[in-house]
Amino acid sequence: MTDPRPARRYRFGAFEADATTGELRRQGIRIRLNAQPFQVLCLLLERPGELLTREEISRELWPDGTFVDYEHGVNSAVNRIRESLRDTASSPRFIETLARRGYRFVAPVERIALNPQSPSVPEAVSDSGSASALRTEQPAVVPEAEAVPEADAGFLSGVLASPHDLPRTSYHVVQTLFVLLQLMYVGFYVGALANLPEIEELFSPLPRETQIVTVLIATAAILIPVRAFLISAAFFHPPRAREKLLRMWPFLLLFDELWSLAPFLLMHHISVGLAVACMALLVYSPFAQRSLVLMGAGGGSRDLSATAR
Repeated sequence: MTDPRPARRYRFGAFEADATTGELRRQGIRIRLNAQPFQVLCLLLERPGELLTREEISRELWPDGTFVDYEHGVNSAVNRIRESLRDTASSPRFIETLARRGYRFVAPVERIALNPQSPSVPEAVSDSGSASALRTEQPAVVPEAEAVPEADAGFLSGVLASPHDLPRTSYHVVQTLFVLLQLMYVGFYVGALANLPEIEELFSPLPRETQIVTVLIATAAILIPVRAFLISAAFFHPPRAREKLLRMWPFLLLFDELWSLAPFLLMHHISVGLAVACMALLVYSPFAQRSLVLMGAGGGSRDLSATAR
């Protein structure tokens, strides 16, 4: 039986979902989302502000006679939608979880459907109010508050990973790796400050020994509280932590690349070859931290294997 409702597109924030083509886009850029999660997203968009129970979702996704763990299936679909929208269950901007009941789409939704009497003119129906008007479709204006900051800048924009390039991993694994990296850097800073006489002796043959040691002390003193903040963010999940960490990342990149030379401060104890090998790993470390943030460290997506709360 043909669905009597006209095919619709939905706009919400910086996103647009086309129910006809099954495409989700953010500011014109297509976002990968599988068929079942996209179907759930359309169900939520069709009824913004209303409770959509897990049973209703399961009836749409799996016809009668299909045996499936629908609780896990629905939760998994909602988790994938949240990843694509960069949303979280703890601080939802789009999809709110109603405990033991279902889900509700909380952002304003604009439905755009072709006017059957004039196919060239789309009909815009706003679900954020009761008024409806016929008008020519215009490009969506993205509110500044909806824009999600990216750490991609300059020539690095083509090589840095996006959330869709990264594997789905347990939040606890991601959090542990992120915290261990921060503790590693704290160890470098504290070790350098605790062994200044030895480091000054190491730098003594260099022409600007005093300036180098001053930079070392200043950056270590600045970065110790920064690392404490990152560790706190990983444990306490403050609102919009991921966006804040991504904004900080370009600045941390400069300091982290500078401190990738830290193994050479141990030249009294290790060989040049080992120092070079350790430095090579540390050069990659800031990029690994960025990937861990995108995978959920600091309060982004929670444990991806867990059910949606």
